[in-house]
Amino acid sequence: MHETELNEQVGLLSRGCEAIYTDNDLKQRLTHAADNGRQLRVKLGLDPTAPDIHLGHTVVLKKIRQFQDLGHKAVIIIGDYTARVGDPTGVNKTRPVLSPEEIAENATTYIEQAGNVIDTSAETLEIRRNSEWLAGLNLADLLKLAANMTVAQMMERDTFKRRFSSDTPIGVHEFFYPLMQAYDSVCIEADVELGGNDQTFNNLVGREIQRAYDQPPQIVMIMPILVGTDGTEKMSKSTGNYVGVTDEPNDMFGKVMSIPDALMANYFTLLTDLPTKEIATLCDAGKTHPREAKARLGRLIVEQCHDAKAAQAASDEFDRVFAEKRQPTDMPAIKTPAGPIGLVSLVTTAGFARSNGEARRLIKQNAVSLNDEKLTDIDAEVDPADGSVLRVGKRRFGRIVRT
Repeated sequence: MHETELNEQVGLLSRGCEAIYTDNDLKQRLTHAADNGRQLRVKLGLDPTAPDIHLGHTVVLKKIRQFQDLGHKAVIIIGDYTARVGDPTGVNKTRPVLSPEEIAENATTYIEQAGNVIDTSAETLEIRRNSEWLAGLNLADLLKLAANMTVAQMMERDTFKRRFSSDTPIGVHEFFYPLMQAYDSVCIEADVELGGNDQTFNNLVGREIQRAYDQPPQIVMIMPILVGTDGTEKMSKSTGNYVGVTDEPNDMFGKVMSIPDALMANYFTLLTDLPTKEIATLCDAGKTHPREAKARLGRLIVEQCHDAKAAQAASDEFDRVFAEKRQPTDMPAIKTPAGPIGLVSLVTTAGFARSNGEARRLIKQNAVSLNDEKLTDIDAEVDPADGSVLRVGKRRFGRIVRT
């Protein structure tokens, strides 16, 4: 491989990375692969602990796609066996164990949604389940695997250290999680492993275990955790600060427009392919108005998850509703029986709140209006006319249909 081409590839693959173990290893592995006409095997492990993915997950998926576009093979490991242990990363107590049915269902959804980002053709994607090799290990195999790590090394992990110091129980089985994940790398002969910065410990254990099994250690590429739309916490469905990859275009665009201006450079870098210089111009308020830059970001993200037509339509609809202060052109129908209905019930019936408690909270926060009239009484009953418009928050509208 010519040095110029090598540097271009390394520059592309390094973009947005928080750490690479190591840069020299990456250059050597890329050169060796090119000279020998082979694909690098680029591993990403997914424990299917939830059914849906959001933009935070796509940060590492986009890095996978870059490797694929350079001709290498992504190897996605569905952790159907490790999910029975539960990754202790970032948690202060033992995770609940999922049933095989939950794992299988979540895994199917993960792969379907990941297809919005990665190339799913057989030439560039291999999907494996780690039950293929972990389920067959006997006690002697496990002892051999465990002998490669000490308790002291395990206790270097921040999560274990915090739990130990606070007298929070640590199950012995949890020590096996990083070992099992590392053994995945051995079994698929990974050249590269990708992960968020909460996976650094696990991924580096993979390098050590590969050495113990006489394999060259994988290059570990660590990506930062994407901050959610609130600008403080990491993106997560549990905190509600997420943008789902299957969100409707209008909702997706609106969520992106709600992020703090300070997050734009991070989102552009991690979620788009725009050149660094262009990102710098977009994020310089003296050169580009923040609203214009954010709208560009919103269109790019919607286009990646849907298509260019949907992205432009979502942008136009946002301008119509928020800049021109007009109602959306297309609103879902909220079917309710004739007669009075409790306001809380109306909000939940519309699907704008997941529970009565959330509906009450939204009403108290002055987030609910009917025909542009704010409603703040959680005990109120309303009898809206057919065609009335219910609005919850800034982006959720529905038209009442009496039945």
